[in-house]
Amino acid sequence: MARARGFADVGVTGVDLPEDEGFLLSWLERGYHGEMDYMARHGLKRSRPALLQPGTLTVISARMDYWPGEARDAGEVLADPALGYVSRYALGRDYHKVMRAALARLAGDIALRVAPHGHRVFTDSAPLLEKALARNAGLGWIGKHTNLIARDAGSWFFLGEILTDLPLPADEPATAHCGSCTACIPACPTQAIVGPRQLDARRCISYLTIELRSAIPEELRPLIGNRIYGCDDCQLVCPWNKFAQAAGHPDFHIRHQMDAPRLADLMGWSREQFEQRFEGSPVRRIGHACFLRNVAVALGNGPATPEALAALEARRGDPDPLVAEHVQWALRRLTGTDADCR
Repeated sequence: MARARGFADVGVTGVDLPEDEGFLLSWLERGYHGEMDYMARHGLKRSRPALLQPGTLTVISARMDYWPGEARDAGEVLADPALGYVSRYALGRDYHKVMRAALARLAGDIALRVAPHGHRVFTDSAPLLEKALARNAGLGWIGKHTNLIARDAGSWFFLGEILTDLPLPADEPATAHCGSCTACIPACPTQAIVGPRQLDARRCISYLTIELRSAIPEELRPLIGNRIYGCDDCQLVCPWNKFAQAAGHPDFHIRHQMDAPRLADLMGWSREQFEQRFEGSPVRRIGHACFLRNVAVALGNGPATPEALAALEARRGDPDPLVAEHVQWALRRLTGTDADCR
């Protein structure tokens, strides 16, 4: 039933997450959430599904693989400073819509085959400890990089949930199998993984290039390299990803050759081009200005080629102060002069 809806695996669990709630509160107290105020705004709803959806007795957790097997090799893209790296989950269409639609159909199937039920579906769209619920539902364990890992599929997958009032029997929680491996911790370019299963989001490139809406801290910019939307380094080195499954859903296939775009070309995109190319893509939600901010940093981390300099010079007088400041920083990096005085 679930496979017919495009899911690779499903599991069932209850709603109690006392240890994970304590971990969340400690993480928030340390300020590791940065400017993601929404992480604290919803109180205990994130760790108590029944507060989010009254009457919830059971959570059905599902995963859907997204690894783009046809994409340009990630290592090759990261090694070429003329190219921009986009996190592999964002190369296709927005997963939120795809997953929600599939979950809604699965909930309908359950109503027909099991019993009518009150329910609500989510996929990274509400305050919910998705990975903890998926672990308890037997889908995988939370790795030292804080991503969920499945023994038969690695970590390249999306998670979604159905909160239901059906009293379904729970599956056995998954056990951890990272062992003594710590490959993901030193692999983080900004050292955002401050300990096993402890992430300081303020240093994470995914946070800096996606969630952060203000200027990227200057001391972290050189560490970002050519990553313009998200970062996969901790997953790229994980040995369990040798079992990763290629995306089965056609909406997760690469669009507009964003698996290896040229940075100089991206710097020239108008707002209209940005919105058109990323229609239906998760990248669109960061907006044109933040996108150009990220591209400027990536160009500033590369060599001072005529192509890179021309692309940055064309944006030096950008009316958006966020874009202009990062362009000036990049030009200073490449020319060794004060870009404001050129």
